[in-house]
Amino acid sequence: CINCPGGSGDCKRSKPIASNLANAGFTAGQGARETHGVGARAAEGVPAGQPGPAARSGPAEGGGDVEYGAACGNAACVTLCIPVPRRQEERFLSPWSRWSECSGKCGQTGVQKRTRSCLGERLWGVHCNEATEEGRLCVGHVCSACNLTCAMGRVNADCDACMCKDATLHGRVSLEDGSPAAEARVYLQAKKLKLLTAADSRGMFRIPGVCPDGKNTLKIKKAKYVTATVTVPKSNKRNLAIQVWLFAPLAGKPYILKSPDDKARRVGQSVSLCCDAVGSPAPDRYLWYHNGSLLDPSIYKYKNNLILKNLNRGQSGEYFCKATSDGGSAKSQSAKLYVIGRNEAACNPQPQSHLIRLPHDCFQKTTNSFYYDVGKCPSKTCAGKLDKGLRCKDNTAYCCGVSKMEMREISCNGYTLPTKVAVECGCKKCTETRKTVRGRATAADNGEPLRFGHIYMGNKRVSMTGYKGTFSIHVPADTERVVLTFVDRLQKFVNTTKVLPFNEKGGAVFHEIKLLRKKAPVTLESSETNVISLGEMEEDDPIAELEIPPYAFYRKNGEIYTGKVKASVTFLDPRNISTADATQSDLNFVDEEGDVFPLRTYGMFSVDFTDELGTESLNAGEVKVHLDTAQVKMPEHLEEMKLWSLNPETGLWEEEGDFSLEKSRRHKREERTFLIGNMEIKERRLFNLDVPESRRCYIKVRAYRSERFLPSEQIQGVVISVINTEPEPGFSSNPRAWGRFESVVTGPNGACVPAFCDEQNPEAYTAYILASMGGEELEAVSSAPKLNPNVIGVPQPYLNKLNYRRTDHEDPNTKKTAFSINMAKPSPNSPEENNGPIYAYENLNECEEAPYSAAHFRFYRIEGDRYDYNTVPFSEDDLMSWTDDYLAWWPKPMEFRACYIKVKINGPQEVNIRSRNMGGTHPRTIGKLYGIRDVRSIRANNQPSASAACLEFKCSGMLYDQDRVDRTLVKVVPQGSCRRDSVNSMLHEYLVNHLPMATNNDSSEYTMLAPLDPLGHNYGIYTVTDQDPRIAKEIALGRCFDGTSDGTSRTMKSDIGVALTFTCSERSAAEQSIFQSQRNSGQQSCNPQLSPRDVGIALQVPSNANI
Repeated sequence: CINCPGGSGDCKRSKPIASNLANAGFTAGQGARETHGVGARAAEGVPAGQPGPAARSGPAEGGGDVEYGAACGNAACVTLCIPVPRRQEERFLSPWSRWSECSGKCGQTGVQKRTRSCLGERLWGVHCNEATEEGRLCVGHVCSACNLTCAMGRVNADCDACMCKDATLHGRVSLEDGSPAAEARVYLQAKKLKLLTAADSRGMFRIPGVCPDGKNTLKIKKAKYVTATVTVPKSNKRNLAIQVWLFAPLAGKPYILKSPDDKARRVGQSVSLCCDAVGSPAPDRYLWYHNGSLLDPSIYKYKNNLILKNLNRGQSGEYFCKATSDGGSAKSQSAKLYVIGRNEAACNPQPQSHLIRLPHDCFQKTTNSFYYDVGKCPSKTCAGKLDKGLRCKDNTAYCCGVSKMEMREISCNGYTLPTKVAVECGCKKCTETRKTVRGRATAADNGEPLRFGHIYMGNKRVSMTGYKGTFSIHVPADTERVVLTFVDRLQKFVNTTKVLPFNEKGGAVFHEIKLLRKKAPVTLESSETNVISLGEMEEDDPIAELEIPPYAFYRKNGEIYTGKVKASVTFLDPRNISTADATQSDLNFVDEEGDVFPLRTYGMFSVDFTDELGTESLNAGEVKVHLDTAQVKMPEHLEEMKLWSLNPETGLWEEEGDFSLEKSRRHKREERTFLIGNMEIKERRLFNLDVPESRRCYIKVRAYRSERFLPSEQIQGVVISVINTEPEPGFSSNPRAWGRFESVVTGPNGACVPAFCDEQNPEAYTAYILASMGGEELEAVSSAPKLNPNVIGVPQPYLNKLNYRRTDHEDPNTKKTAFSINMAKPSPNSPEENNGPIYAYENLNECEEAPYSAAHFRFYRIEGDRYDYNTVPFSEDDLMSWTDDYLAWWPKPMEFRACYIKVKINGPQEVNIRSRNMGGTHPRTIGKLYGIRDVRSIRANNQPSASAACLEFKCSGMLYDQDRVDRTLVKVVPQGSCRRDSVNSMLHEYLVNHLPMATNNDSSEYTMLAPLDPLGHNYGIYTVTDQDPRIAKEIALGRCFDGTSDGTSRTMKSDIGVALTFTCSERSAAEQSIFQSQRNSGQQSCNPQLSPRDVGIALQVPSNANI
């Protein structure tokens, strides 16, 4: 079937359509198959001849034959046909696409491309060996077609300025004190800035051909100075002279501390949106924008706060502010304002579908699955009750959430399982959560931990790393950007500044921080010229060199230093792919308009100059940087190369200096071209050789709990990292160097990861993508032996164009935790490329709001032998899903207490163990199920006939209303033929002394009323409280495995810190593990649960006990 992409393609007569179908491998007629009709259908895909928008079947109805080449409008030309493959030896290729626009400029030679796809591979698994892309030379558009008219001179070749052949502009650029602004760059303001020339050492420049028409605008730039904008004055003279002044050096651009909050209001209400920025000089002008359009300051009378009264629906949308000072501008993040009708429901009352996995013995025949739909109310800002007065931040935040739940009984194998189902959503107070970043700081070369290192947020020390390099830091309220600097007190590692993404909805995100080891210092003579190489790769030249002239070192008081210098210069070489994760900051800068732009690095270096004794830090002036142009494989980057320094407080890179071309014969038989830049090394000691890169896209990635890839099993809080690489020419899978490293965190709808891309050349950039959670690497979808688009999540033919490859594609022994793709920017003329997984940079909203059905890449966790079931559904990686219910497993959303009991199994096999957790003493929950936990025991390395398990149970304590405690009734049941041998004596004594006490008449299990106290390893009980449930469980599990109250281990120690011991006989071949049965039919029976009536029987309560 031939469609018109986007509703604006070419319609064809039925004969041309039939011809194209034949070329594509379809047949009409030939006795067995025939074309059923030709017509038009609307974008919704209603076939011709069926009811639907603009569906027409024949010429009499306006369908069928239409004028050849006519536009379809909002319909697409369709032939209703039945596909029949041709003989196997024939090709199965789609028709060629139209030729792309010529890449040549006005009147210049360029290239056109056209593509086709292999239909046979997608439909019948037939591989196509023929070319799927062709190119041809072309000439750019006719220059006379340019719409620009010139009152003086003629239009230039790029059709963006007027040039006068006999005119010459002479200029002089001076600094504020009158000294020449040497090497200041002069740009022409056109469609985009065009570099014309640079001032010489006297600050002089000369530009031939610039018309003195009063319209041409120049911008003069010099690092650390305010950019000057000059309009060439109108004059009849052909030789014109101008004077330009560059004003005071910048102390710093504005920096946004606080962006406006998302808010929801009803029609007729009012709202206040605020932003806050700092800088030196301080911002003195604020502008506000609505959906990208400037709001008139004379009408709205705003400063850093915008007040909108008597709201209407048209004022819904995105708002951001722009703070400006003499130092530059900065834009805030956008806030969404939702305006709904006066009587409109604040939230959609109908819950979304949300499937939970049921226990292994609860297979549902009605759905033929282990899943049950419990519903979900997506957390979204809603219009709740307002306080009096207009505030920047609402006193109470309201979110959509569950307003009504119903208890349902699910029939399982031998018992019924209670579950609470969301039946109605409403607007309620948002769940309060806490945000945390945690992780581990280690050396990039050998994993040595940064022990007891200092961690700074801005100029304030906020924490230290532990003995193993671990750290945990609470994110203060209203923080938008977490910028941390790790400082090694022993000076073994380079001070490292990182921008760490976090989960804005609360919880903890784990980060691996990689530190570069400081290079050993060398001794320099301050009275001589010293040259230090940057980059040491075998069989390759250094990327750059530092040249320090004689007597360039000086003390902080300005006094020239004449002694010997200890110099340590550590270079992060992008040609070494393994160093990408040691990148400082996130390689972003703020341009003149206040927009955040990415940088493509060609190397960054840290410098440390001290006196001979190493006690006094030294500065260095007039340092030259020689950058070898042979190392820059993208010629367009040479003109844009700059020297940058890192601001450790903001984590942003700031321009330090420009580069200019210079030729130098460094070897007798070799002449190399260098870019030369000048710098001064003072307060800042971390520098970067970078290029601003505007070719940007987003990659849509989702993470899942398993290979089932269900929407309800998506995981939040996963760190998705991308390494942008530049491949060797002709070898897209073999990167020559990396250029950027960036990370984002998955939310409820996955993550959109920024990366460099290219529209003309799909192999110009590649991306290496990986995912981790809590220090655990997630697995990517396989690419060998054959691509499976349905599993990868990206349809053909786009998947082939992206060249998806998992890391083990060629070597099965390689880790499976990452994949690489060509960063091919989606073509606007290709429908299959405009539904993900790559999105143009301007389409960020489309990427973030893309439905689950849209194309995306996938990672998943390897399922372990562990299962959790909660009567009140809750996702531990989405704290906003917490519901205030007496049966909630976690009673407080800002404090999570995890409890584990260690169980030892004597026997030749690993055994599956279940804990059933029910209300024990609280009148509202007694006998009611909180949840189930299943786990498999792990065999001890040194004991082949013993294994142990760390089994979670619900801690005793206050319920959500914080009114009174509940002693959870916990029943521990090993699967199979097991006998309880012993109970930890200290645990037994504790339970005897803390009545009531549960009876234990059945020797195949153990029942207890869980202790209120945290106890410890001596009791075989492990309890940890944290602001994130996953962290609490991880720490408690580590202690339980280790059998200690303060240690951690990933290896099970079965003889230490045990609470219960069972002996289990070998199961028969007919018996299955509960985790095996999850993967099979799930029909294994188990002991039925206790009913509320049974609970009362199971308790021994003395007459004087107070329950």
